[in-house]
Amino acid sequence: MDRAHSAALHLQQLPPTSSADPGSQASFSYKENLIGALLAIFGHLVVSIALNLQKYCHIRLAGTKDPRAYFKTKTWWLGLFLMLLGELGVFASYAFAPLSLIVPLSAVSVIASAIIGIIFIKEKWKPKDFLRRYVLSFVGCGLAIVGTYLLVTFAPNSHEKMTGENITRHLVSWPFLLYMLVEIILFCLLLYFYKEKNVTNIVVILLLVALLGSMTVVTVKAVAGMLVLSIQGSLQLDCPIFYVMLVCMVATAIYQATFLSQASQMYDSSLIASVGYILSTTIAITAGAVFYLDFLGEDALHICMFALGCLIAFLGVFLITRNRKKAIPFEPYISMDAMPGMQNMHDKGMVVQPDLKTSFSYGALESNDSISEIYAPATLPVMQEEHGSRGAPGAPYRVLEHTKKE
Repeated sequence: MDRAHSAALHLQQLPPTSSADPGSQASFSYKENLIGALLAIFGHLVVSIALNLQKYCHIRLAGTKDPRAYFKTKTWWLGLFLMLLGELGVFASYAFAPLSLIVPLSAVSVIASAIIGIIFIKEKWKPKDFLRRYVLSFVGCGLAIVGTYLLVTFAPNSHEKMTGENITRHLVSWPFLLYMLVEIILFCLLLYFYKEKNVTNIVVILLLVALLGSMTVVTVKAVAGMLVLSIQGSLQLDCPIFYVMLVCMVATAIYQATFLSQASQMYDSSLIASVGYILSTTIAITAGAVFYLDFLGEDALHICMFALGCLIAFLGVFLITRNRKKAIPFEPYISMDAMPGMQNMHDKGMVVQPDLKTSFSYGALESNDSISEIYAPATLPVMQEEHGSRGAPGAPYRVLEHTKKE
């Protein structure tokens, strides 16, 4: 009787049956996916608003004498605050949802920038130019939204507590070590061609950014997950792996920003946005699948639909950025023969600028060290004013007239 009584008590203390367990785990994982996705969407949306606020502030203050006048405006500081808030939301999203779900959701920032930019800048357009200029953007936004929906719906449901022990186990696993070996070799080859062979193709530079970015998001998820666990009561800040991941996160983010800045000096921002999004998302999803085993146990249908969502989002971002107007750089130089009261090269008499043994380009001589001061070209200050208006000041330069003896 005692044995039967103890067995009955043991059965009463058992957890619920395994048939109900998977359902509760699935609902909990979907809830975490939803929380992470909403945090990422909110973060990218707020960051887009912040960037457009700051851009709007810079446009309004263009041409002012004080180059740092935007520091004195509330609009710029509001943009900075919103940017920090958005980045904090994106950072927190990695602690709840799989890396493979959060990374592609950066398409939200491209969608928001395409719509909010028109509202803030208020770009004028004619009705006949609407189809040619804006239909592709709206089609791209629609495709990106459809792709985002598929990503959220068919995202992997792998959830694991980001403890120091689990992260260390993933870090020394042979699939990730093999992946790291391939990535390091590829990164060194690309860096050799970029630095030594001067191969400045946009794919080469953005591949360097994407390879560094994949390590950044892997470490961001680890750091964010360990911080959330520490806040919940399971302290992880005493694990050495936390500080290793933190240092790697900061280092890769800094070098990633360096290469991205170099690319922005050589290529149009819309091209960088589309190509960079495609390369960074692809490599980051691969890194998440190898390190965190995001797609382990997922059926083929979910994986195929998730891949389809990525492709549709890629196409949408490409169409949005392809339709942006390219910025035309302004050269603050004028032709010497356009200056009033100045002789041009075709007039009789002394030429405007003597023939030198260097490049013959006004305002862009290779070496001005041995040239007299009166012949040295100068950069003219940019004065964004309407010169035809009444009471407008004269031209922002002074004409020097010299005699033949000089």
